[in-house]
Amino acid sequence: MNAMGEFLRTRRGRIGPADVGLPTGPGARRAPGLRREELAALAGVSVDYYARIEQGRETAPSDAVLDALARVLRLTDDEHAHLFALADRAAGRSPRRRPAAPRPVGQGLRLLLEAVRPGPAYVLNETNDVLAANPEGYALMPGLGDWPPGRRNTVRYTFLHPAARSVFADWRRVARNCVAHLRTVEPAAPAATAVLVAELSAADREFAALWGRHEVLVKRGGATDFDHPVIGRVTLANEVLTTAHPGNRLLLYQAAPGTPEHDALVLLAMAAEGTGGGSGPHLECWERHENG
Repeated sequence: MNAMGEFLRTRRGRIGPADVGLPTGPGARRAPGLRREELAALAGVSVDYYARIEQGRETAPSDAVLDALARVLRLTDDEHAHLFALADRAAGRSPRRRPAAPRPVGQGLRLLLEAVRPGPAYVLNETNDVLAANPEGYALMPGLGDWPPGRRNTVRYTFLHPAARSVFADWRRVARNCVAHLRTVEPAAPAATAVLVAELSAADREFAALWGRHEVLVKRGGATDFDHPVIGRVTLANEVLTTAHPGNRLLLYQAAPGTPEHDALVLLAMAAEGTGGGSGPHLECWERHENG
């Protein structure tokens, strides 16, 4: 079974017969979700053909078949796009969104990281490596900046740094979203994702379990609850912005001036200055090149 087949199997397991208007029939089912023959009939393909897709023996289903399966399985837009990316990979086709070659973080982004202070901000690549961050960014995730530049990754931090489970007030939600986002970038960056997944799966059972669920979520912003050792319990809005370099994103936490949350960010900035993470001459201390 390839990644596309595994993804379809997990999605099939979450849709029950009643969800698609089918009778459940007498007795308990051996496994939750739709049977292969039920999904195949609803999608308009033969049972044998669908079985071959799920087992990895058919690696080039048409877009029409994938659309039909996505419709029956009630995939979200993110999951639908993920299915197409997995299909491109299984068929050996060029991905519809090509991974970009690494390049250093430019002066414009470094100036932007400075301009949004005291808002914590990070430049991340597809697999959430921290390519650059402002002082408040490192202060918001205690200990992240103490790691060597090559290990600074927000998914790795969430699962492996001892501070993460206390600093994220709803750690399970953050962890689940991290893994679901990583699933969406796997088809476009399979090598980098495989290395990170292997490391985290071996080190943390919860990561391995979440990875096996094949949940998909593109992170587009929202709010995160923190229980921070310096600023206490605070909820910060966050925005995720694309950059000129494909695959890289700017993650920014912010709060409206005059609010307790903004006061907390000012306090965080003062703490960051106290640890030597200020602006100007200190830029070199926290800026990291993508190939560093």
